Amino acid sequence: MSRRPSEADWRRLGQAVTGRVRRPGDAGFRDAGTPFNKRFAGITPAGVVSVADTLDVQRVVEWARDTGIDVVARGGGHSFAGHSVGPGLVLDLGALNTVTADGSTGLVTAAGGARMADVYAAVQPHEMAFALGNSDTVGIGGLTLGGGCGAVSRVFGLTADALVATTIVTADGQVRHCDAGTDTDLFWACRGGGGGNFGVNVSFTFQARPVTDCATYVLLWDGADAAKVFSVLQDTVRQAPDEFAARIGVSRAGGETTVSAVGQHLGSAAQLREILDPVLSVAAPVHTAIADRTFWQAKDDLRHETAEGAFAVRTGILTGPLPDEAIATMLSFVERRPDSGNPDGGGAALFSWGGAINRVPATDTAFVHRDAMFLLSMDTSWAEDDEPAVVDANLGWLAGLSDAMSPYVSGGAFQNFSDPDLADWRSAYYGVNYPRLQRIKEQVDPDGFFTFAQSIGS
Repeated sequence: MSRRPSEADWRRLGQAVTGRVRRPGDAGFRDAGTPFNKRFAGITPAGVVSVADTLDVQRVVEWARDTGIDVVARGGGHSFAGHSVGPGLVLDLGALNTVTADGSTGLVTAAGGARMADVYAAVQPHEMAFALGNSDTVGIGGLTLGGGCGAVSRVFGLTADALVATTIVTADGQVRHCDAGTDTDLFWACRGGGGGNFGVNVSFTFQARPVTDCATYVLLWDGADAAKVFSVLQDTVRQAPDEFAARIGVSRAGGETTVSAVGQHLGSAAQLREILDPVLSVAAPVHTAIADRTFWQAKDDLRHETAEGAFAVRTGILTGPLPDEAIATMLSFVERRPDSGNPDGGGAALFSWGGAINRVPATDTAFVHRDAMFLLSMDTSWAEDDEPAVVDANLGWLAGLSDAMSPYVSGGAFQNFSDPDLADWRSAYYGVNYPRLQRIKEQVDPDGFFTFAQSIGS
């Protein structure tokens, strides 16, 4: 049970750190302490400390241990399950956003609070990259620690696969450097073992790779073509080279159903058109955009920002394509999605995995999902002022869709898309790697200082 520090305790924290301590009502408190997913907007931290450096992180950990308050670390703050806020103290890493890139070695070092915009700005002048998120505000910490998949992952691997070192402040206040030869168990755990479990990661170093020009595509169809599109595009991904990436989606918002395919190819637009020819032939899109792009133009093409409001996501791992009856079930559910006040609506999407992701053995890193062809992501959304009945209807719909698709998935779930309603999250997120993660947790945090609803060992 988290204690409530006294006013004297809070003053002592403010004097101990170089950064800024904010309490409810202070200027900037809401920005620093409000969850990205407004489903959890009712969680109000007792305080937020925006740290200025690693020493601040150590001092915050020491203070929190002394006072008995619960602590959660916040980087980008994008935890789908609201894990980057809590009723205790939020340790805000946002000011730790420095990123350096060395074009001669390909090494990129990002401070723990850096976001995608910071990382891209550092790597673009050197024409190199690794798998990164497609939202400017996603934090490097949560992305990496959960595995991290991007449009180039079938060639480049996961974000976690590019990680070569990390520095972490553990529950005892120590600063530990981890890499393949130093503190190897903790390094293993930081490559897909989930954010916030083992300490506060204040630095990440990655091995980047040279980028090339590529091509992107955005294809849209009417809902009537959904079954054909999903069937053909799954086969397209199966036969395509690793350089091809796809997000195949069906969504319903405002009473309308839209089918989409969005992605990129690390090759020419002419090659991309040839890859996409089967689906273009079977169902004519209502919108077609296929173009040669620089790598950086492609990154901008694929940028996605979620609308304000509340949402919920369920995921499943597909080791092969969905059969026709599964596609029909999924589409039938999407057609029946209840309306809400959020323009994002809801639906389902297949993200192409495989390739380089699957060429790493399941136990070589904490990220266990190394046999997937697709990630199945199912989501719904609502507005903060929607009636409780609307919220209940949307959550019930999502649970029904997830249950209906369960015969077709492996039982795994994607820890980057954390789901607070997932019962067997230990097995779903981490599979055979969970016992090792538990042992590492017991070694580095025996008292469970870093604990939240889906933390290792809880």
